[in-house]
Amino acid sequence: MLMVEKLNAGYESGPVIHDVSLEVRAGEIVALIGANGAGKSTLAKALSGILPALAGGIRFQDQSIAGLPAPRRVQLGLVHVPEGRQIFAGLTVAQNLELGAYGLRRQSAAAAATRTEAVYARFPVLRPRAGDVAGNLSGGQQQMLAIGRALMSDPKVLILDEPSLGLSPILVKQIFELIASLRNQGIAILLSEQNARMSLAIADRGYVLENGRIMLSGAAAALAKSDDIATR
Repeated sequence: MLMVEKLNAGYESGPVIHDVSLEVRAGEIVALIGANGAGKSTLAKALSGILPALAGGIRFQDQSIAGLPAPRRVQLGLVHVPEGRQIFAGLTVAQNLELGAYGLRRQSAAAAATRTEAVYARFPVLRPRAGDVAGNLSGGQQQMLAIGRALMSDPKVLILDEPSLGLSPILVKQIFELIASLRNQGIAILLSEQNARMSLAIADRGYVLENGRIMLSGAAAALAKSDDIATR
């Protein structure tokens, strides 16, 4: 589904990601593990088109997308839920979901309604809050809304950047259970997280990112048993 080859990306100050290669296959969850500042968010932004690639390749469904703008990547099915959720706090829950389907605006009203109903079915806590301003939701509800908004775009690969950030342990457990359930819907997921143990518990494979470079990779179960991961 998603193939990254020797990707370099960063900012005006210089590259942050160096020669990163990874793969997300159909129907799997891939954990991207690293401490704060390792470059996980920079990589997520480069994959979704928010940041340009400085070098290397990004292929999505056998098509090179390194030069495509972010909206076009969304239309193809590569959708990014950014760190910090970044919902539209001044709009209602329903309006946030509607904007999530903006890239598919040619779809019929009936199709949009069906997609919205599917989000409410997956996140039932959002249904009674549909008319509420999104900024008034709890942190966990906002994270559910951010994921629900992404699902409105009918993603094939979902990039989740630090979905557990700022949440209580109980809510973190709920969010990870929800993420695991998305695999049953046929969505491949790149899960960028500091929480190594919980990420690997639901993932098929994983990559460890340090100082912008992939330092370790393998099956999630094997990584979870490694001494390097045990200290994270």
